[in-house]
Amino acid sequence: MDALAVDRAGRSYDATTATATPAVARITSIDIVRGVVMVLMAIDHVRVYSGVPAGGPTYGVFFTRWITHFCAPAFVFLAGTGAFFQGRKLGDPRALARFLVTRGLILVALELTVIRFFWTFNPSYADGALAGVIWMLGWCMVLLAPFVRFSPWTVGWSGVVLIFVQQLFAFPPRLVPEPARHVVGALWEFLYPAGMERWPAISILYVIVPWVGVMAAGYGFGTIMQRDAAERRRLCLAIGLGLTAAFLVVGSLQITFGPEQGEPMPPLMRLLNQQKYPPSQFYLAMTLGPTLILIALAEQARGVLATIMATFGRVPLFYYLLHIPLIHLTALLVNSIRAGAPHQEWYTRAPFVSIEHPADRWSLALLYLAFAIDVAILYPLCRWYMHRKSTNPAPWMRYV
Repeated sequence: MDALAVDRAGRSYDATTATATPAVARITSIDIVRGVVMVLMAIDHVRVYSGVPAGGPTYGVFFTRWITHFCAPAFVFLAGTGAFFQGRKLGDPRALARFLVTRGLILVALELTVIRFFWTFNPSYADGALAGVIWMLGWCMVLLAPFVRFSPWTVGWSGVVLIFVQQLFAFPPRLVPEPARHVVGALWEFLYPAGMERWPAISILYVIVPWVGVMAAGYGFGTIMQRDAAERRRLCLAIGLGLTAAFLVVGSLQITFGPEQGEPMPPLMRLLNQQKYPPSQFYLAMTLGPTLILIALAEQARGVLATIMATFGRVPLFYYLLHIPLIHLTALLVNSIRAGAPHQEWYTRAPFVSIEHPADRWSLALLYLAFAIDVAILYPLCRWYMHRKSTNPAPWMRYV
């Protein structure tokens, strides 16, 4: 997948063979959708530095957070699909397993070092580290590696089953006798929340289950994306619409007859306010259903916007590594203009940011203006890296 390039006519081709392949259209559509979710992700990270709370009470704040819920599920799912196509490119399950382990461990290391510093600009580990989305993505790749020798359908359906039975993972550490339960429980919390005491040195934002199931399902989804264009679109639409409809029907029954939890919300907010940490079955249906629909629509996407999104989608890790420090620097600049000081002290534990005084928080208009400027800055950098990676890549570029 990393070997795809674009010719002068705007058509994608495999740069390793310089010949058209029947899989080109589906790869391009995946890149477009991945680019869309990468851009949406920047909204949430600007929101973090702006001090705007996650969710309500107004619809504007609620949907600013809600629209970014699509990012992690789509990115993890499509990372699995990317692994499927990487395996077809390598032609050897053992080579694919080595690639996944290597890239996964690189991602974990980046989360604990470079990405942590970009979030906080704080070199001290006294405030701890973060088990964030890149950490989770890396470990999911490592865990997927041993299973790529099985058929993609087996891996994909195993992932779906894991998503549906995820709550069972809360029980095993409770069966461990003391005093081993304390140690086992602290480690288990990285896998799935079981109510055990967590290791204080790392804040766990993303656990491994059910995300590894989402990646495995995406790996199996690669077999669908190998089919001819008409059948591919039909299946993406059917599965996507089915998931979305199931969420709307069952979710509506849930909010109608189930107990209301937390602060009172309008019915629409209650329906869309699904559990993300860890992601519930409702949350994944709500986000992955529309993602599959968008993949079907992106099959025939053309024009400038599709090109821009595909560019971001072809270099997602490069985009990720750049966008956090850029947003952080933007926040310091905006604070200096608005308040006369950068207020770096607000961000020493980012993404856990707490700006106490409402007057210091940004308006939604300022949030979206900063977001648009930052994405505009990122585009030429990502375009340059995409072309460099496809024409004269360094060996390390296959992992970034």
